[in-house]
Amino acid sequence: MQLKKPEFWDYKKPNLISWLLFPISKLVEVYSSFFLNKKKNNFKIKTICIGNIYIGGTGKTSLAITINEILKKNKFRTCFIKKFYSNQDDEQKILQQNGRVFLEKKRFDSLKIAENEKYQYAIFDDGLQDHSIDYDFKLVCFNTINWIGNGMVIPAGPLRENIKNLKQYNYVFLNGNLENLDFIKKEIFSLNPKIQIMIGEYIPTNLNEFNFNENYLAFSGIGNHETFITMLKSNKFKIVKHIEYPDHYKYSKNDIKELLKISKKLNCKIITTEKDFLRLEEENINEIKFVKTKLKIVDEKKLIKAILNINEIH
Repeated sequence: MQLKKPEFWDYKKPNLISWLLFPISKLVEVYSSFFLNKKKNNFKIKTICIGNIYIGGTGKTSLAITINEILKKNKFRTCFIKKFYSNQDDEQKILQQNGRVFLEKKRFDSLKIAENEKYQYAIFDDGLQDHSIDYDFKLVCFNTINWIGNGMVIPAGPLRENIKNLKQYNYVFLNGNLENLDFIKKEIFSLNPKIQIMIGEYIPTNLNEFNFNENYLAFSGIGNHETFITMLKSNKFKIVKHIEYPDHYKYSKNDIKELLKISKKLNCKIITTEKDFLRLEEENINEIKFVKTKLKIVDEKKLIKAILNINEIH
């Protein structure tokens, strides 16, 4: 069963439910700390981890693809590594469209295979909390709308680890539509004055396929629904209604019929994300279009320099 994240996770401050769950969150933090000193395994292949502290919806896959493009332009042999989850076939398909992907149940096993096949760089889509691998380069992704939600660790909030752990990282990447940047930067620097902050913006790449005089019903089952809607509106889409589903939602034929019914009633077209489109049943999807996006890195040279100097950083 798929569930949407609790609304109180993204409140500006913890509510009563959060405080009631707080003791469990502390146990999660203690449990996670046991793995910090676990024996790590080093590899000749260079490892880049695109991870997050806030659960879901931080643009990891988009950034992994962009970094892959950067490395390929510099003539490196690259691959993606993603832990296999049966409900994440959408992200797996998108990665496979952009390069070689290793999908074992343990990232460590994928890394061994990639090294044996003589790849030079392995780009991990997620895995920041996997302490079995000593990553050469780590990027902690955040979404500029959600940021850290109520600031508490699961289940009291949306964080996988305490936000104070940013002291242990060197690079942060802020994804979104350039919202709240000054506030978030101030918060990050208060935790780690030496950390480097990089910024990305989602850019639609197939706008020529849409009629901007028409009205649209937008839907998505991703971790950053509000960012998707904000991007559409900033690009002059007339969104008359939008519907949010749980992250990695598996759409049924009935879901599609209901969307078609609503669009007919509102006399509008239907639009979604590429990830969601890949999860739709084939029946009637010709009436649904998706927006293809690319992550634009505001200061790409800064990121390229950091990645290509991994040996000096690590």
